[in-house]
Amino acid sequence: MEKIMRIVFMVLAMVFMMFSSGEGQLVENFYVSSCPNVELLVSQAVTNKFTQTITTGQATLRLFLHDCFVEGCDASIMIASPNGDAERDAKENLSLPGDGFDTIIKAKEAVEAFCPGVVSCADIIALATRDVIVLLGGPSFTVELGRKDGLTSKASNVEQNLPKPTFNLNQLNTIFSKHNLTQTDMIALSGAHTIGFSHCDQFTDRLYSSQVDPTLNPSYAQELMTGCPRNVDPEIVLPLDPQTQFVFDNIYYQNLVNGKGLLSSDQVLFNDEASKSKVVEFANDGGKFFDAFVVAIKKLGRVGVKTGKDGDIRRDLYVYSQNNNNNNNLICMFIVMVIYLNLLFILMFSKGNRFAYICFKLIACDH
Repeated sequence: MEKIMRIVFMVLAMVFMMFSSGEGQLVENFYVSSCPNVELLVSQAVTNKFTQTITTGQATLRLFLHDCFVEGCDASIMIASPNGDAERDAKENLSLPGDGFDTIIKAKEAVEAFCPGVVSCADIIALATRDVIVLLGGPSFTVELGRKDGLTSKASNVEQNLPKPTFNLNQLNTIFSKHNLTQTDMIALSGAHTIGFSHCDQFTDRLYSSQVDPTLNPSYAQELMTGCPRNVDPEIVLPLDPQTQFVFDNIYYQNLVNGKGLLSSDQVLFNDEASKSKVVEFANDGGKFFDAFVVAIKKLGRVGVKTGKDGDIRRDLYVYSQNNNNNNNLICMFIVMVIYLNLLFILMFSKGNRFAYICFKLIACDH
């Protein structure tokens, strides 16, 4: 009897693991059997897109960051809602460049052609982000995989979960710490502003308030006024790094040291004594920045990961595929039942156990 109870407990434990939200962990070779060429397929698609459009790099990286900070790294940013109330519809995400979405679409199409219904959109975004960082001259790193795609995407969840360009150091640390990211992680991830652009309305308050922000380098402030005069077209953008906006390097931090941080939330990293030394360290040593950035972006990639019944594998980037998830659950239930029946069968014939025999007959509906 004790042996039977141990077996029943084992089966119940297996059921719990299969259906709990914690099923599975991120691993680097998650698709080694189911889609062994996934990284090559994504890399080829991303490289092709990168050579066609120069903004592909910053657009893809920004997409990943905006996805992970809201519902976690679950591709919820990709969902298109007919009601206009998904994450991508939020005001803060309307400026996300279309090239980022297009990069993921092309990568997903390439993967689906070889491994249909196997690789999540969330994992493709993570891989594509690593690939564009490398193409921009940044560090290469391994990507942990095994995410499922999220089942929720709400515009109302966006604003309070994204850092704002006016944040001070305490506010930045607070929003990053929600995701178990340290101040060093935050400073390193802010280095993503070494590439890309920002709309004028994100920083013109530093130019046209009662006085020019005194933390701005005076000559840089004049450059910004020329590029973004009063009442400028809202579509106008300026580079976050005026020197090397298409290269992933540590010049961003050197700009901060020289008072050339475009956003208030950038410049505060140098101006606040609590973070100043780390900015100077990264400004002086690009290798240390790269090392810290890899640690930070891998930690970010683990935020809010969906597994088990809390996610699914979307064939279509823009649409939930709950039916696929239900099918997977049915398959898991069938596997558990087969295991259970086999265990009872073994007990019945190896030990002549009467209890196992009765259970087997009942399950088989043999009265």
